[in-house]
Amino acid sequence: MARPKICRTVCCEPSVTYFKPRGIPMTELDRISLAVDELEALRLKDFQGMEQEKAATAMNVSQPTFHRILQSAHSKVADALVNGKAIRIEGGDYVVKEGVRLFKCYDCQNEWQKPYGTGRPAICPKCNSTNIHTAPSDRGYATRGGGLGGRRHEQN
Repeated sequence: MARPKICRTVCCEPSVTYFKPRGIPMTELDRISLAVDELEALRLKDFQGMEQEKAATAMNVSQPTFHRILQSAHSKVADALVNGKAIRIEGGDYVVKEGVRLFKCYDCQNEWQKPYGTGRPAICPKCNSTNIHTAPSDRGYATRGGGLGGRRHEQN
């Protein structure tokens, strides 16, 4: 009997769930499914440049499991790029991390947190500047999306 999968933690659900080669109708393309947790592994390791051990901790999995997730994601993306296949992001056992977003003022370099769902701040609480952006360390792929076909678990 196989061990049950541990639910992976992801920062958010992607708002874009399909990528395809330009100029070719979907009806003529083969498709590859990339699980939401595989996309999260790509985001943490390749996009954010996070160390594998830290990324594994962020996803609530062991380092060897993180490595297997990342290898699977690399293989699927490479296949899609080399062979001109569409990528559909869907599925997997995951839970969306509840918590806070990190913002940064690019005038005074102040960083602060706000809970998800409260919107982007209008001004910096330290210097009242409007030159505010999501902090580079907190940038993900999106906060909305649905119908991803996975077993999304609610966090208690």
